[in-house]
Amino acid sequence: MTPALRTDGLGKRWGAFEANSDISLSIPQGARHALIGPNGAGKSTFIHLLTGYLRPSAGKVYLDGECITALPQHQRVRRGMARTFQVNQLFPDFTVLESVLMAIFERKGLGTLWRRTVASMAAEIDEAQALLQSLRLQREADTRTCELPYGKQRLVEIALALAARPKLLLLDEPAAGIPTSESGELFEVIASLPRAVTILFIEHDMDLVFRFAEQITVLVGGRLLTQGTPDEIAADPRVKEVYLGEAEHG
Repeated sequence: MTPALRTDGLGKRWGAFEANSDISLSIPQGARHALIGPNGAGKSTFIHLLTGYLRPSAGKVYLDGECITALPQHQRVRRGMARTFQVNQLFPDFTVLESVLMAIFERKGLGTLWRRTVASMAAEIDEAQALLQSLRLQREADTRTCELPYGKQRLVEIALALAARPKLLLLDEPAAGIPTSESGELFEVIASLPRAVTILFIEHDMDLVFRFAEQITVLVGGRLLTQGTPDEIAADPRVKEVYLGEAEHG
């Protein structure tokens, strides 16, 4: 089966500094894949290369078998790639339902028409409400996003990404800033998303990584150190050394 995402020798250099170097990675369709590494490992740079926010100095990116290395960000979105950010990107004065409706209208090329009469947008409302229900946000549909707890705001950001109907969803530290009591619930919702959506996520909370990832890739110094199942990664002495070293110097 064609991988959902593949990189071939991907790298990014600024002068003599290599943020990423020779990263070759293949993620199968429907995977729940974590990208981990110590601070400065190049994880966010790698996500920026995947999304087109940065241009690679070397290598190629393939989405569902198609080379997208030269495509700008908006065309990657149209081909099925969506992402969230470490700091959420929301419309604070819109309700949750309005926010998701706007994202759906944007996908359909109707961005300037999204405040039409309710009767003329029944299909979009039904789609938005179904999406909110799948993310356990239906009770917050009429709440302004700025009034939500931070964990719920992160779910709204995921809802906006899913409104684009992506094949691949990139989550950049989705649990960042969320109390531990809420982060598990957030990841349970993420884990319950349909397998039609492949998920690659960066996360610093190792408990969440080992609970929800099926495969884990470890970056160190901008290079791929190792990849494997959670059990394999937990038993790898190189990974233990990297994280113990960071803890000793942190």
